[in-house]
Amino acid sequence: MSTSFARRQALRGMAVAAMAASSLVSLARADTPAVLRVSAIPDEAPTELQRKFKPLGEYLSQATGMKVVFTPVSDYAAVVESLATRKLDLAWLGGFTFVQAKIRTHGTAIPIVQRAEDAVFTSKFITADPSITKLSDLKGKTFAFGAPSSTSGSLMPRYFLQQDGINPEKDFKTVAYSGAHDATVAFVAAGKAEAGVLNTSVWDKLVESRKVDTSKVRVFATTPTYYDYNWTVRGDLDPAIIKKLTDAFLALDPARPEHKAIMDLQRASKFIPTKAENYVGIEAAAKSAGLLK
Repeated sequence: MSTSFARRQALRGMAVAAMAASSLVSLARADTPAVLRVSAIPDEAPTELQRKFKPLGEYLSQATGMKVVFTPVSDYAAVVESLATRKLDLAWLGGFTFVQAKIRTHGTAIPIVQRAEDAVFTSKFITADPSITKLSDLKGKTFAFGAPSSTSGSLMPRYFLQQDGINPEKDFKTVAYSGAHDATVAFVAAGKAEAGVLNTSVWDKLVESRKVDTSKVRVFATTPTYYDYNWTVRGDLDPAIIKKLTDAFLALDPARPEHKAIMDLQRASKFIPTKAENYVGIEAAAKSAGLLK
């Protein structure tokens, strides 16, 4: 056997081995599901957000064939920034947070679905002070909003207060931000604020679970309706994945036992399609309130 022939045989063997190794790597990659990175605005305690998302995440994983990873974030701005920088694929946003995400992503963030309840959302004004029975009674009182970027805990209540001729910074004794809806109830119950506002869905949940004493803390006013929460995807996510996610949400049916727990935790009767145009009113309210230029 010549030296050149032996060298050619050795090189051919190395090439075959490399191809085999490459095939094994490709197979390994094919067997490893892609990851769908999900988060939500921190409008409730992190443990509650994780509890609410767990069965939904498992359902979305089955529907898409992807590994779904939920990562809590520290504040509202972090969700917006993570969508814009492609660190998240899907996020549960409030109406105002969606508007911020739309602006930050230059219009590429896509709202895909919302709960039917989110098309007619409201906020509740609460107090433990018997002297407060209407919005005008808030003048000179201490007051708690939720998070500054919360649609239902700050922006829309502030907008409706202004429509009633009330300027929180001028007319309230102090203005505080609790950071979350359940924290606002705790503020009012503990006397840290004489009144506050939170979204109706969280209030109803706290009442149902008896986590608020309604003999002490009560609702004294409710806002008009507005659009609020939605599930939003980053604009450059694979359209096939967007369709799978949208179809999965729309297929959820509380009449099916396997879906009921998911829907109960999401406090949804059903999911419906949504679009960016639904949130034009919220963007206008944010500009009117001086929160957007």
